[in-house]
Amino acid sequence: MTRPPLEVADVVQQYGAAYLARYGPTLSPEQHRALRAIAVCRTAALGGHATQCDQCGHEEISYNSCRNRHCPKCHGAAQAAWLAAREREALDVPYVHVVFTLPHTLSPLSLQNPRVLYGLLFRTVTQTLQDIGGLAVLHTWGQQLHHHPHLHCVLPAGGLALDGTRWLPCRPHFFLPVKVLSRRFRRLFLTALEHVYSRGELTLGGRCQDLAAPQPWQRFLGTLRRTEWVVYAKEPLRQAQHILKYLARYTHRVAISNQRLVALEHGQVIFRWKDYKRGHRLRTMTLEAVEFIRRFMLHVLPRGFQRIRHFGFLANRIREAKLAVCRALLQPQTGVPPALCAAAEAPPTQNDSGPVCPACQCGRMSWVGTLRPQPMLFARDGQASGWDTS
Repeated sequence: MTRPPLEVADVVQQYGAAYLARYGPTLSPEQHRALRAIAVCRTAALGGHATQCDQCGHEEISYNSCRNRHCPKCHGAAQAAWLAAREREALDVPYVHVVFTLPHTLSPLSLQNPRVLYGLLFRTVTQTLQDIGGLAVLHTWGQQLHHHPHLHCVLPAGGLALDGTRWLPCRPHFFLPVKVLSRRFRRLFLTALEHVYSRGELTLGGRCQDLAAPQPWQRFLGTLRRTEWVVYAKEPLRQAQHILKYLARYTHRVAISNQRLVALEHGQVIFRWKDYKRGHRLRTMTLEAVEFIRRFMLHVLPRGFQRIRHFGFLANRIREAKLAVCRALLQPQTGVPPALCAAAEAPPTQNDSGPVCPACQCGRMSWVGTLRPQPMLFARDGQASGWDTS
């Protein structure tokens, strides 16, 4: 794969020390680890391996990936594997894409309590959708890298009857009324939020310290109750693959991809963003490099927090059995031959041969040696001198 002319790693390597000097004491351990990993990803600091063409003898060196889930250069293979697995699980029914968004008023609280608030977001969305089976992917960013937590859900346009004997489809070209979903989502989330507040499970400091008192907290909840919460549902599509391929671009992606970066000049980062309010028009934005890193680091998740989750009849522990029931119920309606269902569940074949040689385009590249990591290129505490990883 051709390296982009500018990467997030380049910004971190050049201005990571300045960012740490300004914001270092406020960072979580996960943010420190992510910053350090991005700076050294696919450099000699992590070691690598050498490959050679079995025909022309051409040699190449490949450095190891950091595998940090917030790194823009990693997880391409994981994304492809995820998409293949979801396509094998897809039923032969229309699918719908629904987005649940937290109000901007909750941003300071969720930034201080990401594990609690994002967990509530997942839990209340699954309760809102009740027995419908689907998957949800957490995004915390907008196009300009501001904090904008929301869940993308992919759902079959229908579900199993309560007694499990019938498949109940939605009306054609319609899923569920979004106002009903929005108000149920708001009620469930605020009820759960009050519960964790009463149990003392929220950190309330900085901009949120006034909420520690009961009266400001009740006023805060009152503002949220009067706010219309945004739930967006697209018209159901006949082929689930269209939604899954769209969503797969974001499942293992971070706040900004390297392809959106335009330039790094005079301490400023220029990047492209899509203006959804004006016809999805592409625009450019310029930020100071330290501010760019600050916005990027807002979206580092707590350690171990799962940002892709399945629920309803697609929950992990019952998925296989429930999918078999759904396919059996749908088969008489859709006429899907059993052979196709079996093929859909078959695991993908693996290609064990190496990549094609970029020089001669005939031979295959094979492993010939291992390169040891060079730990002297970075400090263990994450504050490398000058962040030089060349």
